[in-house]
Amino acid sequence: MRPGARLWAAALDAGAQAALMAAVEAIWAEAPPRHPVTRWGKPMSVGMSAAGPLGWTSDRRGYRYAPAQEDGRAWPPIPPMLLDLWAAAVPGAAPPDSCLVNLYRDRARMGLHQDRDEADLTQPVVSVSLGDEALFRIGGAERGAPTQSLWLRSGDVLVLEGPARLAFHGIDRIRAGSSAVVPGGGRVNLTLRVAGATAAASAS
Repeated sequence: MRPGARLWAAALDAGAQAALMAAVEAIWAEAPPRHPVTRWGKPMSVGMSAAGPLGWTSDRRGYRYAPAQEDGRAWPPIPPMLLDLWAAAVPGAAPPDSCLVNLYRDRARMGLHQDRDEADLTQPVVSVSLGDEALFRIGGAERGAPTQSLWLRSGDVLVLEGPARLAFHGIDRIRAGSSAVVPGGGRVNLTLRVAGATAAASAS
C-alpha cells in the first residue's frame, strides 16, 4: 500500500460484522439510501446514506456536507461501535462527525476521486467494508499518478492518512455473491470522517 494507507484486514469477525449490519439497517430506517445526482445531473450508481451531525450530499449545486436530509430530518447518530473502531484505528484523531453509508449493488462503482470536502484535511478517513468483495484502486495526490488495486473483503478496515489522505481512490467493481452479510446482497462501505464546522456552515 502507499505510504499513509493502512489496511486492517479482517478487523471485524463474523459476529461484529452482523452487529454492524444491524446498525446499518437502523440507519437506513431513518435515512434510506438514495442515488444523488452529480453536478452534471447524472444519478450516481451507489446508494448513499449517512449518520452523524453531517451527511455528504450531491446535486447540481455540487458536492458538500449538509446537517440534514433533503426532507429536513437530522441524520441518525453514528453507531457507538464505529466510534470505538475509529478510536482504535486512529488514536489521537479528532472524533468523527460524519459517517457515509454507501450501498453497492449490481454494477455500482465509484470513480477515482479525492476526499477533500472536509474542513480539516489533516484528519484521517477510516473506511469499513461489509458484504461483497470490492476491487479498490488507489493512486497518488495527482489524478494521473500510477494506481494499484487490491480486493477489500467484509470486515476489512482501511485508513487513509498523512501522504495518502488526498490520494485518488475508487471502487472499480464488486464481486457479486461473495458474501451473505448484506441482506439482499451487495456491499456496504462505511466511511468515517471529520467534516468540521466549516463544512457545516458552507452547506447551510
